[in-house]
Amino acid sequence: MNGAQAIIHTLEGAGVDVCFANPGTSEMQLVAAIGESDKMKPVLALFEGVVTGAADGYARIADKPAATLLHLGPGMANGLANTHNAKRARSASVNLIGDHALSHKNADAPLASDIETGARPFHTWVRSIQSIDTAGSDAAAAVLASQSNVPGPVALIVPADVAWTEGASPGKPLAVPARLKAAQAGIERIAVQLRDAGERGALLLGGRATTRRGIEAAGRIREAIGTRIISDTFAIKTARGAGQVGIEKLPYFAEQATEALANVSPLVTVETKPPVAFFAYPGKPGRFAAPGAPVLSLALPEEDGLAALEALAEAVGGPREAVKRNALSLPDAPRAGKLDVMAMVTSVARHLPEDAIVIDESITASIFFQGVLAGARPYDHCDLMGGAIGYGLPAATGAAIAGRGRKVVCLEGDGSALYTIQALWTQARENLDVVTVMVSNRTYAILNIEMARVGAQNPGPKALSMLRIDEPTLDIAQIARGMGVESARAETAEAFEDLFAAAMKRKGPFLIEAVL
Repeated sequence: MNGAQAIIHTLEGAGVDVCFANPGTSEMQLVAAIGESDKMKPVLALFEGVVTGAADGYARIADKPAATLLHLGPGMANGLANTHNAKRARSASVNLIGDHALSHKNADAPLASDIETGARPFHTWVRSIQSIDTAGSDAAAAVLASQSNVPGPVALIVPADVAWTEGASPGKPLAVPARLKAAQAGIERIAVQLRDAGERGALLLGGRATTRRGIEAAGRIREAIGTRIISDTFAIKTARGAGQVGIEKLPYFAEQATEALANVSPLVTVETKPPVAFFAYPGKPGRFAAPGAPVLSLALPEEDGLAALEALAEAVGGPREAVKRNALSLPDAPRAGKLDVMAMVTSVARHLPEDAIVIDESITASIFFQGVLAGARPYDHCDLMGGAIGYGLPAATGAAIAGRGRKVVCLEGDGSALYTIQALWTQARENLDVVTVMVSNRTYAILNIEMARVGAQNPGPKALSMLRIDEPTLDIAQIARGMGVESARAETAEAFEDLFAAAMKRKGPFLIEAVL
């Protein structure tokens, strides 16, 4: 057994059975080892940003890591934007990054780079295998590191001669330790303060706390003492729709977020940190909690927020289960005429099937989706976590592989999509059940808003041209067909209604370009 075989056998033994890949020469031994495997599923992507984004989407739905296979430092660099997003999403993945042979390191070959230094800011753990003797144990350590403490992407750097040298052995799978428990004394102190605060108190949920189990416990707390339930502006995976406990979402813009928390005291964070603005703005607040209001931590990001919420529910005398839930509220068909955001959102809410997965990178349209979809059939909603655009299409690809038959709907902005449009090819190749709604406004709409918010006065045509993507106009429906994904364009509300309704009843990848 060579080093590559030992690594792949180790990953399989630890339950890692999918590898998103864009390999090169240095990784050919790993490619061969995956080819020999009857357990590891390889998924080829045409760009490394698709590879790392797919691993993010996969981890959120599968609740376990995938592997990725990347070519040297430049291949890793191409994927780092979505590695950043995955780290912010606490999505476990084992990034296998090929490197030059140890014997070739001093040659300064054209593709040589300092992979370890480049990897560290974007991964929770980095190791370069230095000996065939540790190939298996290092791989086992990587899988463990991806899921321990605060989960996230890890980098395991594999020199080519480690991969091809014989005499390696698989590493034994390492048990993932239980998450740290929040102190019971702290939970009881918070229970007293929230009980005294009544409706002025609020829980701010992040991490795993927005999943079904977390919001169920939060709902019990609200029904006992009136505490508000708010999620982070962007959430890893939120149980939403009919039958779910309804929660507020912290607004994105600083003025609205500050207003939302103006009367909150105390603010109790669960697997998240005190809320801050994405960016600094002239004359606007950077931190959102009300001045002087206590900000308390029920559970740190590395602690078990689900258990802490359930303990808090018991401490405040919450009922056995939450009663107040979102009602099924499917809107009527949109009014016929030119397609606009509300008509598009209305059709999605009407036809979204139960247990769907929604991957949301619709940017300026997302606020409309969040409101209207609250009454849709129950589904899981996944947001872009790190702010680096180009997440949606790759994440939908990974989510579909993890979802095992669940319908995946990707709500995608046209500007963001073009960063990783190659994901459509992988969806076609794997025949994934992903319906992409391409919100085609042909501009970076959020930047038109931000231009004014940062105080850039009177931008002229030259400046505004850097925010437009309509010269020339992109034919996204045709681009999708060129990558093997059937597509159609909708410019009217009735056309979108018909296309989306039909797409929910079919299998396989499909793209609707919704021209606004």
